[in-house]
Amino acid sequence: MIAAYLKYLLRSGNEHSIHSPFIFDFYTQVIAAKKDSNPDYAVLKKLRKELLASNEKISILDLGAGSRVNKSNLRKIGTIARNAEKPEKFGKLFNRLVQRFQPKTILELGTSLGLTTLYLSKAKPDASILTFEGCPATAGIAQQNFKKLNAENIDIVLGNIDQTLPETLAKLRPKLDFAYFDANHRYEPTVRYFEDCLPYMHNDSVFIFDDIYWSDEMTQAWEVIKKHPQVTLTVDLFWIGLVFFRKEQVKEHFTLRF
Repeated sequence: MIAAYLKYLLRSGNEHSIHSPFIFDFYTQVIAAKKDSNPDYAVLKKLRKELLASNEKISILDLGAGSRVNKSNLRKIGTIARNAEKPEKFGKLFNRLVQRFQPKTILELGTSLGLTTLYLSKAKPDASILTFEGCPATAGIAQQNFKKLNAENIDIVLGNIDQTLPETLAKLRPKLDFAYFDANHRYEPTVRYFEDCLPYMHNDSVFIFDDIYWSDEMTQAWEVIKKHPQVTLTVDLFWIGLVFFRKEQVKEHFTLRF
């Protein structure tokens, strides 16, 4: 992971290395936004602190690649919040992404405690958000958090994503505007979930892949996704990868600082 990050630092650029007008505007206005004041952030920060301080223990049903830091299925909510939830700056980035692209239909694969889901929800309260979670206990905590923050546009799809994703996509109307893949951090499921969602995307859809350098398998999956013929633009921010399908763009891959 450290070696991969050092390589990323060496090859990553900023706005001065971008020649694509679309990516230049996207990078300066969204990824590297200088000003990002939003009253929702204070509420979400308070919730994060509450979760981090929680000593309540829940029994985890892990259907993915597992945790690198905790092998026990009985875990404190505070530990889950510290190890499984994305840091605040990513929540803010996801919020800006939704504000930028204004998706009507959002899929999130991997709810956990629901913090990232809430950053998505607060950015566009009239969007329809379907968030997928395999663990009933974490889904229960997430549901409590959604209720606490009056997020009424979120529906949790509980169960094994291998089954629930194809079933839900088959009923999806309209098309899929925005998807965040943060579920099973292995090669085969990541590529399969991507391919499951592909028939429902459109020219302006945005896909986000979490932890693209978490393991050799995830990096391999990221390379396969980048090379897919329907993918035209990708942005590598090391911790996450962004995927676009804009047919008017020449196929390009960007590695940028965040």
